[in-house]
Amino acid sequence: MQYRTLGRTGVQVSSLALGAMNFGSIGRTTQEEATALVDAAVEAGINLIDTADMYGDGESEEMVGKAVAGRRDDIVLATKAGMPMGDERNHRGGSRRWLVTALDDSLRRLGVDHVDLYQIHRWDPATSDEETLSALTDLQRAGKIRYFGSSTFPAHRIVRAQWAAHEHHLSRYVTEQPSYSILQRGIEAHVLPVTEEFGLGVLVWSPLASGWLSGAVREGREVTTSRSAFMPAHFDTTLPFNRARLDAVEQLAKVADEAGLTMIQLALGFVTAHPAVTSALIGPRTPDHLRAQLAAADTVLPADVLDAIDAIVAPGTDLAPHEKYDTPPALLDPSLRRR
Repeated sequence: MQYRTLGRTGVQVSSLALGAMNFGSIGRTTQEEATALVDAAVEAGINLIDTADMYGDGESEEMVGKAVAGRRDDIVLATKAGMPMGDERNHRGGSRRWLVTALDDSLRRLGVDHVDLYQIHRWDPATSDEETLSALTDLQRAGKIRYFGSSTFPAHRIVRAQWAAHEHHLSRYVTEQPSYSILQRGIEAHVLPVTEEFGLGVLVWSPLASGWLSGAVREGREVTTSRSAFMPAHFDTTLPFNRARLDAVEQLAKVADEAGLTMIQLALGFVTAHPAVTSALIGPRTPDHLRAQLAAADTVLPADVLDAIDAIVAPGTDLAPHEKYDTPPALLDPSLRRR
């Protein structure tokens, strides 16, 4: 396992991190299975575990808490808040009112007195940066969080938040958690240059592109991934953007074969090769998934393989741009781009 410094914090984290979104109802994972995954991940050298309050309505945090009990100090524990937790309109977002409550709820579910990294799950356009950063700074000073970060923020919001912290003498975001894979490279054009400029740690999610890069999605083969059952349009290869992804996957499979790598090793080795990336979040549901992903822990792709990937999917390109999660609201809501 490789280890890198998380931004400018001085904290050393593994280049592969365990994402716990599949713990509980989302991945149909029991507590025993979740604990076994944590055991195997930690034994393999993973020391960063990432979850969120909204994963299974808190179920993932509860499972993570039980799985790390007795070894809390050996793990860099990260969670997130900001996404809706129920129908109450104020049980979401980045307001002080909600974040104070949300963190206490997360600490209770995790069974700990602090988390190492507390992340704002999505940018909240209804709340000022000063409001959110002020609340997070106070929670940090209270000892309930060690550091805080953002998740899936547009590049301009990352910059604005850094300036707001400086302007109001508040602590700043020290990490960003964006979506990044061979098939979705848009952040190379805007987010990653910004994180490098400000010295942020970067924890990338969906490095296997929701299963497209796992080796399970191939030409002429029925798609049977768990996500295809509840996201059928995401894998419908009659749609042009999915056809483009499948064509790329077929070409990438040849590159992997010639290099003596699995598709998973190629995909994870690609994202961890970028100098701006600290860790890639893996989200296994089963021990077999975890073993296949851990096989990429020490994968270092040579320049010719990286060049071959660039020739298939150009740097800074998203093959499915409609699936981006940091799109400016005005691109989605016509009323916001018309006077």
